[in-house]
Amino acid sequence: MEVLEAIKSGKSASKFKPTPVPEQKVQAVFNAARLAPSAENLQPWKFILVTDEDVKRRVAAALTNAKRLPEAPILIVACARLDEAVATVGGYMNSYPVDVGRALSHVSLAATSEGLGTSWVFAFSEEKVRAALRIPEDAKVVGLSPLGFPDGFDPPEGRKHLSEILSYNGYE
Repeated sequence: MEVLEAIKSGKSASKFKPTPVPEQKVQAVFNAARLAPSAENLQPWKFILVTDEDVKRRVAAALTNAKRLPEAPILIVACARLDEAVATVGGYMNSYPVDVGRALSHVSLAATSEGLGTSWVFAFSEEKVRAALRIPEDAKVVGLSPLGFPDGFDPPEGRKHLSEILSYNGYE
């Protein structure tokens, strides 16, 4: 599948089949994440793949809306390694939110290309996720996503017109 085709066909999966994801597909998806660009090429990410049902339930309990997580065969927990991120970008922020976001975007595109579905989840208690997975203090939980063969999708939402997001030679 071409990249633009994957971008256009990528949607948030709302239901997942119980079918296990072959390891070859998992490796392909996370090889794409590994190749994501990052500030100074530091690659400050660590992905935890949760497949154990009890652990999935504990992590799902840390989310505001966890309805799709327990049914997916895999739960991805994307973490940032603070000691491997650029401390200050633009004079005001750490690079990890952008770096890990780019890697997660690669995960979503590669999953689509492999016939899999994802659905980014950002409403969670980091403390509870950290406790459920023994995540050290020098790492931040950035986002989560179920991963599996989709069995349904969220209804598509409208997209802004290009003129609303693009300007030339200044902010308009």
